[in-house]
Amino acid sequence: MDLRTLLGIRPGITALTGGGGKTTMLYTLAAELAAEARVICCTTTHMFPPDHMPVLYTPTPAELEGALAECRRVCVGRPAAEGKLMAPALAMKTLAALADYVLAEADGSRGLPCKAHLSHEPAVPPEAGQIITLVGASCFGKPIREAVHRPEEFCFWTSREPDDPVIPEDIAELLRSEAPAAGPPAKIFVNQVEDDRAWAQARRLAELLPWPVYAGALKREIWTCLS
Repeated sequence: MDLRTLLGIRPGITALTGGGGKTTMLYTLAAELAAEARVICCTTTHMFPPDHMPVLYTPTPAELEGALAECRRVCVGRPAAEGKLMAPALAMKTLAALADYVLAEADGSRGLPCKAHLSHEPAVPPEAGQIITLVGASCFGKPIREAVHRPEEFCFWTSREPDDPVIPEDIAELLRSEAPAAGPPAKIFVNQVEDDRAWAQARRLAELLPWPVYAGALKREIWTCLS
């Protein structure tokens, strides 16, 4: 089963949040969806532009429509520091009108596998019809201070100390605690599941959450539904 089918990706705007694989998921879904539909990739924060699809910097709607007619998969944004992209100048509703699917990387985790959020995060577009929150299994067993972006927020929600190891119960508590402010995540994906221990941790997390939980190793194109 391909990833888009597993996750039930619907037309419209899908936002990816959390840490540990957002960009990989973004481009995996884009490649699958572009086989049959028009797809726009973008960010609401910052990300590096891809090298395997056209990148349009501040296009007009007509330019974007033309690019999608030639290549059904494009990335859109404005130039930012360090060669990165920032959010497109065009409104999300405009992007959604031009493409069948808009995939937005709506969070930043500084390359860490887990993210705890401030009150104004994540930067999910209000028009998003689906949110997928990622957690990298490489965080399990590591000290919170090393594995989590914004460890102070993580410790606040979980009542843990920065040197404590991350466990599934912590992630479950964090996701449940953040849900009222950010809206309940529609789906959870545990990425970087590479061995039996990681699978056990992912299954434990699935047992603790009321939302659908998926797991796998995106770079190896391995994934399944756990709940």
